[in-house]
Amino acid sequence: MTTNENPTETLVRRPRRADALRNYERLIAAAREAFAGGGSSTSLEEIARRAQVGIGTLYRNFPTRQDLLEAVYVEEVEAMCRSAADLADLPPWEALCTWLHRAVGYLLTKRALAEELLAYLDSDAEFFRGCRTAFYGAGEPLFARAQAAGVVRSDTTFADAVQLVSGIAKIPGAEPEQINRILDVALDGLRYHPAVSA
Repeated sequence: MTTNENPTETLVRRPRRADALRNYERLIAAAREAFAGGGSSTSLEEIARRAQVGIGTLYRNFPTRQDLLEAVYVEEVEAMCRSAADLADLPPWEALCTWLHRAVGYLLTKRALAEELLAYLDSDAEFFRGCRTAFYGAGEPLFARAQAAGVVRSDTTFADAVQLVSGIAKIPGAEPEQINRILDVALDGLRYHPAVSA
C-alpha cells in the first residue's frame, strides 16, 4: 500500500458536491456531539435537528443508523491517524507517548460508539479491518522511529503497545486522570532502560 492510500476511504461514501458535503459534515459533527453527550442511542431526528438539516437529508446521506455510526467512527479514526503527522518534530519517545495518550483518550470517549457498532458488526468485518489498518499505519512509524532511536525496548512490537493501550482504556470505573497515570507507568515498562552495572 502506498502512503497516499487511505484504508478507510472506501468504508464511507462522502458526497462530492460542495453543498452536499457541507450537509454531510454538519451531520457528522452533530452526531459526534450527540453521541458524546447522550450516548449512541440519540435519535436520528435529534441529530438532524442539531445539524440544522431535514430528516430527509440525513437519510439521503445515511440510509440506516449503522451507516451514520460507521461514518462517525471512521471520521474519528481518520482524525486520530492524521494526528500522528503533527508529532514529527517531537523527539521519538515524546512523539510515541503523546500519540498513545491520544489513543487512550480516543478509546475512552468512543467506547459506547464502538460497543454499539460491534452489536451490528463482527469484529473481523471489513469495516473494522480497514480502521485497524489505518490505525496501525499511523502508529507503527512512530513506534519504529522510537525503537530505532533506542528509546523503546527491542523485544516489543507495536501490536504489544496497542494491546497495552486498549487494555488500559477498558479498565472499568477508572477516571481519565487515573487511566493516564496507569498508562504512564505502563509506558515506562515499554521504554528501554540501559542495564546498570553493579
